[in-house]
Amino acid sequence: MNAPTRTFIAMLALTVLAAGMAGWIGVQYGIHKSQPDLDTLIHARLHLTPTQEYRINSLEDGFATRRSSMQAEMDAANRELSDAMARDHTYGPAETHAVSRFHAAMMQLQEDTIRHVLAMRAVLSPHQAAMFDRLVAEDLSQPAP
Repeated sequence: MNAPTRTFIAMLALTVLAAGMAGWIGVQYGIHKSQPDLDTLIHARLHLTPTQEYRINSLEDGFATRRSSMQAEMDAANRELSDAMARDHTYGPAETHAVSRFHAAMMQLQEDTIRHVLAMRAVLSPHQAAMFDRLVAEDLSQPAP
């Protein structure tokens, strides 16, 4: 094997090794930096009874439907805003209406989320509720992604 071929193979091997290491480091960093959502933490840390699991899962199913509905409303409001801006090229009544529609859906989602969190809390024992309160406080204190 001549020198240029050996050099090429060595460089290729080093490149593959470096890429593999970079990928592994990236995955490890992501795993350590990712924050599980509140629902995951509740199920993992609160040692729920089967009855509590069932009740909380039922609450989560109902809330998922409501959240999807509010997200669809926010998406529709954004499409309305997009159409109005493309049509009007100004911030007029149509744009104001679309923004108000979006804000109303967002506020409703936030209120529904608070009610959902409190409904889940009501299922817990006093000890679990104290742990839950700490998890909620930590979750709400995190900067938005």
